[in-house]
Amino acid sequence: MIDWENTKAAVYRAKKESLKPVFDVDTVTLEELLYIDEQKKALCENTQRFLDGKKASHALLWGSRGTGKSSLIKAVLNRFYKDGLRVIEISKEDLSALTDISDEIRDLAYKFIIFCDDISFETGDASYKALKSVIEGSIELPPKNVLVYATSNRRHLIPEFHTDNDGTVIKNGEIHYSDNVEEKISLSDRFGLWLSFYQGTFDEYLEIAESYFPSLSPEKRALMRDEAKRYASYRASRSGRTAKQFFELFGDKFL
Repeated sequence: MIDWENTKAAVYRAKKESLKPVFDVDTVTLEELLYIDEQKKALCENTQRFLDGKKASHALLWGSRGTGKSSLIKAVLNRFYKDGLRVIEISKEDLSALTDISDEIRDLAYKFIIFCDDISFETGDASYKALKSVIEGSIELPPKNVLVYATSNRRHLIPEFHTDNDGTVIKNGEIHYSDNVEEKISLSDRFGLWLSFYQGTFDEYLEIAESYFPSLSPEKRALMRDEAKRYASYRASRSGRTAKQFFELFGDKFL
């Protein structure tokens, strides 16, 4: 059994069919995450309602890679841990264990976020049905102390094809989707809160990069910005992750 009083988070280990406590949790804070203020506000408000015992929504954070989706969930944990929030991370491949995990934590005094990072489902993959069951329940209602926060690079978690629209009709001005489309959008629809993330401008990328170098002289700052621009062009990315990777590679050069 996990000592949740002194444990912020856990990950599910399929081979052992058990939760492993995580003590070395990423210490990222909300203040460190730049240019996602609306997303931060929405997820924090949703989490606060959850902790207050009010109605709250499962959340899907979707959009461009490296734009802070996973970091935001970790930062929310760090903000609300002292208020009783805990996080359990589970991979897409292990979603079938969600029902057992829910049974294990259902009656605990803590509030749990089930964190599913970078998920999507290919055609024919039925593992998403376990996620739907935990979100909406079956004959047994879903646990009141559990929310699912998932990240993905695409808004619809199951791929769509033109052939899926076969059978879609318009009646009395309303769209009636085919069975294939209904099945594929139904999972995303179970997340009441959708938050979108996009790559920012070059200036925003540079400001994020500069945040890792708070004490540079004007001369070194100018050199750092030039180097950061070249790195972003080489990577064809100007995301927050790219800025952090630049710091990890070249931080010693400017500090």
